[in-house]
Amino acid sequence: MKSIGFIGLGIMGAPMATNLLKKGYSVTIYNRTSSKSAEFQRLGADIVSTPADVARTVDVLFIMVSNNQAIEEIIYGDEGVMNGIRPGLVIFDCSTVSPELSIRLHAELSEHYVDFFDAPVTGSKDSAVEGTLVFIVGGNGLLLEDYRGILLDMGKAVYFMGAPGTGSRTKLALNTIVGINISGLIEGLAIASKSGINLDAFVELVQSGGAASRIADMKIEKLLDRDFSPHFSLKHMLKDLQLASTQAASLQLPTPLLQTVENLYRIGLSKGLGDLDMSALIHSYEDWMHHQISRNKHEKKDTPAVDNRRRSVRIPLDIKLQISIYQWENEGSFSGQSMEASLYDLSDSGLQITCSTPLAKEMFIVIHFPKEAELPPVTGKIIRIERKDHVFNYGCLISGMAPPTKKRLEAYIQSKIEQAISES
Repeated sequence: MKSIGFIGLGIMGAPMATNLLKKGYSVTIYNRTSSKSAEFQRLGADIVSTPADVARTVDVLFIMVSNNQAIEEIIYGDEGVMNGIRPGLVIFDCSTVSPELSIRLHAELSEHYVDFFDAPVTGSKDSAVEGTLVFIVGGNGLLLEDYRGILLDMGKAVYFMGAPGTGSRTKLALNTIVGINISGLIEGLAIASKSGINLDAFVELVQSGGAASRIADMKIEKLLDRDFSPHFSLKHMLKDLQLASTQAASLQLPTPLLQTVENLYRIGLSKGLGDLDMSALIHSYEDWMHHQISRNKHEKKDTPAVDNRRRSVRIPLDIKLQISIYQWENEGSFSGQSMEASLYDLSDSGLQITCSTPLAKEMFIVIHFPKEAELPPVTGKIIRIERKDHVFNYGCLISGMAPPTKKRLEAYIQSKIEQAISES
């Protein structure tokens, strides 16, 4: 098995490196902020102090950093990758950078008999955690086949686009669509909210008609719940849109939609929203119309009266579950562990589960429902822990769930609520 190097433990890089460790690879890590590396050392990674040290010791090097300046510093800086390269090293740059930089890096590294791929990814933080990223690759197509398996240990698909630079060019075109899509979603929400339309009813219409999109499925509930935790930050989307504008200008291609959306994100950055999720663009519209777009401002659509009755008489749920976790072992592999748990309540962001096993905050668990529920396993993140005697109550954030699955889950839990009330 090839040894892996990883540079960059940000929102996307950290879960990507974790997935490589889960698959049993020997992983050597450098990160500019050393405190982020400590957890990976506990998981079995080797931590080194410079990018050159990574390049000296691995067969394949992955880089996931934020922009052109960061990748140039990693490659050419003091104790950078260039100081540690050797013939036969293979580098995958998964960052979103300018195609011109990708082409230059390929040419200069090839002079040292190092193979370079521009391999940006599409997918959110959740995709990185779940190992469902899509890699968009430019470079040597024949050589890529030797490394496709490693990429698929972090993702679900690999698309070879052609010559060096085509991966980066493709990613910019894709993010142009994403930036325009989410801006349209936010603008439509603003019109509906300012008009006094029930937003839950509006959301259902969006997801069931011609306005439906992957970006709506991912973002619309978070928007209404005021969750702007960064899955892809506003400042990084602006950076990608600016790179796309430069690419379009080099092609002498008018891009009126891109220019408009780029300006919207510039306004968002000027408001101090850069480190929030790109959906924080909604704050600009709220400022313009002096009105907050929030589910809390509207009665929830079709909220069953049975929910309120249940809460008023405090009838607990007791839906038996199995939950699975995965732990790193010193021998160099991950092992799974399953345990019994119960779903005892609902929250605005997910499920509340009780279990006798102590788990850690920020841990991801896989929740298995009873067979009668006809639900696939879902992934939850533990965001709150309360201990009562020897029992632990966990608040689990559920995100990235497909709308049909979410509806089936809601219907199943509602049937259990009705059953609990009828038996009380």
